[in-house]
Amino acid sequence: MPMLARTALSASAAFCLFLAPAAFADEGQDPHTEAPTEMTKGEQRLAKLLEGRVAGEPKSCISNYPTSRMEVIDKTAYVFGRGHTIYVQRTQHPETIDDDDVLIMRLYGSQLCRLDIVTTVDRTSRFFNGNVFMTDFIPYTRVKN
Repeated sequence: MPMLARTALSASAAFCLFLAPAAFADEGQDPHTEAPTEMTKGEQRLAKLLEGRVAGEPKSCISNYPTSRMEVIDKTAYVFGRGHTIYVQRTQHPETIDDDDVLIMRLYGSQLCRLDIVTTVDRTSRFFNGNVFMTDFIPYTRVKN
C-alpha cells in the first residue's frame, strides 16, 4: 500500500475513533458498555447454585478426591464440591462445555490445578473431542444467616 494511502487510512480511522463516542451521546448510551443480554439456561442454573453464596479469592488448585462431586453446566461452567464451599471453573472457552462430554483428568497428586491436562471424550462415540483449558477456580462459600 503506498505511503500516502496508508496515512490517509490511518487518519480516517483515528477520526472515526474520536467521532464514535460523540455519535452515541445523542442516544444516551455509553459506547464502552455492553447492552444487557438475557441469561442463558446455563447461567440461570449457575445463578441458582450460587444463591446465598459469596465469591472468594481465586485459587489455582483445588482438592479433588474420588468422592468429590462435579457438575457440568452446559456452555457455562464446571462446578466442583458440595456443601459449605463449591468451586466454579469457567475455563477459557466456556461455550465449548458440553454436558454430554466425559472429562478425563490426569492429576499429579490429589489436586486439580489450572495447568493440569484435561481432555474430553464424547459419551456416546467415545472419541476424543477436545481439551479443556482451565483458569482459576473461584470458591463460593455459603453465607451464614
